[in-house]
Amino acid sequence: MALEWREQLSVGNDLIDADHKYLIDIINLAEQGLKSKNPVALAAALDNLERYSKMHFSREETIATAAGYPEAAHLHISHEALITTLTQIKEEIGDAWEASAAEHFSSFLRDWLINHVIKEDLLMKPFLKKFSPRFDPR
Repeated sequence: MALEWREQLSVGNDLIDADHKYLIDIINLAEQGLKSKNPVALAAALDNLERYSKMHFSREETIATAAGYPEAAHLHISHEALITTLTQIKEEIGDAWEASAAEHFSSFLRDWLINHVIKEDLLMKPFLKKFSPRFDPR
């Protein structure tokens, strides 16, 4: 079942929310590549996920810092850990296409996005509400 954006996931910042929507799309593409055992589609989705995640994390950390979010430094640590885990699981999957590795990866992708947004990013919402939804300190 594909992940879908829900308004409850909104942190109140258009840039961060747009990133999260796009990350959902990438995760859905990665899962399609896993299910269809299409290594080209999976590799493209995973490369895009890694590249876009790094961009998103940098943008999110900049916005969090500028909004006065006191846990902005913790976000960076969390983001680094997510990228490290993504890289490790990408290597674990490799060309093996083992069901257990694919299931582990699929579960990680969903947990990564949903749990990270719910448990960490939504904590920024009260700080971001002080600004316009279009707040962009870059």
